[in-house]
Amino acid sequence: MARLHSKKHGKSRSRHPKRWEVPEWQQLSKEEVEQIIIKLARQGEAPSKIGMILRDVYGVPSIRAVFQAKLYDVLRREQLLKLPEDLLSLLRKAVRLHNHLQRNKKDIHNKVKYQHIVSKINRLVKYYKRKGVLDPKWKYTPETAALLVR
Repeated sequence: MARLHSKKHGKSRSRHPKRWEVPEWQQLSKEEVEQIIIKLARQGEAPSKIGMILRDVYGVPSIRAVFQAKLYDVLRREQLLKLPEDLLSLLRKAVRLHNHLQRNKKDIHNKVKYQHIVSKINRLVKYYKRKGVLDPKWKYTPETAALLVR
């Protein structure tokens, strides 16, 4: 299947294991892993970065195997996650591009790319409202995005 705003097709991706069991060589318990996740989230690390740190530094191959839930569920339970990471990265990109377009009014190419980013944001917002992650009244504006990114 092709990408949304380009004609590229993407790569095949790796597959997760079929069973979600904690391997016997993992040394950390569930409580220790949870404390590490909370500590890293309070330091301001992104969820994807937390997963990589747990994998590379602490030797935890799968958070889902430990908690029987995703990392987002653990962060939401501890109320450490305000916005989903994919939406936040799109908001950062939109704020940067909006500031660029304010300084460079004749940049038509990036104006089109900004419209693509805004449409991606609106589609994600619609999905997250339907799933109950975002408030039903939340709406994208460049001003609110700039406030959320800071």
